[in-house]
Amino acid sequence: MPAGGKLEARVKSPSVLPGYWRDEANTAKAFDEEGYYKLGDALRFADPNDPSKGLFFDGRITEDFKLSTGTWVSVGPLRGRLIAAFAPLVKDVVIAGHGQSEICALVFPDLEACRALTLPAAERLADRELLASTQVRDAFRSRLGTMARSSTGSSTTIVRVILLEDPPSIDANEITDKGSINQRAVLTHRAALVDELYAPTRSNRVLTAAV
Repeated sequence: MPAGGKLEARVKSPSVLPGYWRDEANTAKAFDEEGYYKLGDALRFADPNDPSKGLFFDGRITEDFKLSTGTWVSVGPLRGRLIAAFAPLVKDVVIAGHGQSEICALVFPDLEACRALTLPAAERLADRELLASTQVRDAFRSRLGTMARSSTGSSTTIVRVILLEDPPSIDANEITDKGSINQRAVLTHRAALVDELYAPTRSNRVLTAAV
């Protein structure tokens, strides 16, 4: 079904429970008016002209958002591109930009991969010093610039990032039950860092693309 500019997968089956136990509010959110369970996963046809060729995963409906320009940002594919562009220097990323005119990101770095950039000095650096080092910052700025040059518009261009010293917090629900990143929880728990990304005056932690 069309949802947020994408196609959402919805299912109905005797094997799907009819709702949340004694929770009418969440049941109403989870099912549509025809009783189909809304998975929250977006799918796209491998061949729009031939549905028999199957479907591809196309991100999570609930993660996608609009920029202030009205342009939709497809978080799943963009997150995948960013991780690939920064490999092997990152473990995960969180995309920010809801209601903003530009896309930014919070990055959970792979500290061991980053240390490899600064050996032998890395053996003497604390995590904060490592992420502030010229070698690490330049590596991220370079990759961000390469990604920006291959982007096709505002919905696929990440302009700034902050490298996070602290890993995702289980206590703050930044990790889901399945072990994946909870984008919404990270953005909420680290709202001050998101504000820092969009502040008129950039802090030293904010990295921009190398030109």
